[in-house]
Amino acid sequence: MTGKDGLSSSFVETVAGFTAGIVSTLCLHPLDLVKTRLQVDRSSTFRGRRSLRLVRDIFQHEGGLAAFYRGLTPNLVGNSTSWALYFLCYGNIKNLMRARRGDDPGRGLSSTDYFLASGFAGMLTSILTNPIWVIKTRMLSTGSQAPGAYASLAMGARQIFRSDGISGFYRGLVPAMLGVSHGALQFMAYEKMKLYRTRMAAGDVFNGTGGLSSWQPTSSELGNVDYFVLSSLSKLFAGCVSYPYQVLRSRLQTYDAHLVYMGVRDAVVQIWTEEGIKGFYKGLAPNLLRVLPSTWVTFLVYENTRAYLPRLVLSD
Repeated sequence: MTGKDGLSSSFVETVAGFTAGIVSTLCLHPLDLVKTRLQVDRSSTFRGRRSLRLVRDIFQHEGGLAAFYRGLTPNLVGNSTSWALYFLCYGNIKNLMRARRGDDPGRGLSSTDYFLASGFAGMLTSILTNPIWVIKTRMLSTGSQAPGAYASLAMGARQIFRSDGISGFYRGLVPAMLGVSHGALQFMAYEKMKLYRTRMAAGDVFNGTGGLSSWQPTSSELGNVDYFVLSSLSKLFAGCVSYPYQVLRSRLQTYDAHLVYMGVRDAVVQIWTEEGIKGFYKGLAPNLLRVLPSTWVTFLVYENTRAYLPRLVLSD
């Protein structure tokens, strides 16, 4: 689909997603590292101050501030690629859904449509990018001086292929696929709240001019404060429901996961038996500190890039 400016919607969505992934990763990589370290910790203790102790230990024993940017390359590649692919697939799937309703284009998409579109886009993205996340998780979960630690993205890929073959790149894929529900819930909530907020801004919510689903929102009608609030609420909603899958994914992607867990079910049983329900929420505090700013940056950059990219191209 091509807009009035001559740019295809797929191109705009891909560039916007790619840009959002790069900016959010550069800003928030250190919090991602701390979150990953906490997620892979198998001890039964669970104290709020552990995050601060971990930050202090990394700074003192792993090389100061530079240690917090270990694994930045795979994280940059993973996030930028994932968001680019995700928004590309998500946008095209929504367009296909709308095209199937050619006889009633004003009807819009329902919550279920947004959930399914986001879910399918998330599944495709997870399958294509899982190898990057395996390397990223292993690099973030250990210091650079740890025995067997990967020195780079390329070295990590070579070592995984030598030791585990192709299957090694898909460790943790099952919980990652389960985690697709997180993105689906988030985007379902975000799209419907954006739709409602757009109608409010246009003074067309309770005036009886039509059902909510008949309104097609345009980003130009909303501002950065709107994106800030809507992205926060949708992220909190999805995060409260689906966080445990992230712990499972991280546990199954660590260096020695094959020695500790026989699979997803075994990991669930061990975490529940040894750590209790709190084990599924390790790293939640730094994750919230990370994901909310990450969500703000991602959606603000994405929405603004999508809105202004066509204008920049036309001005040239």
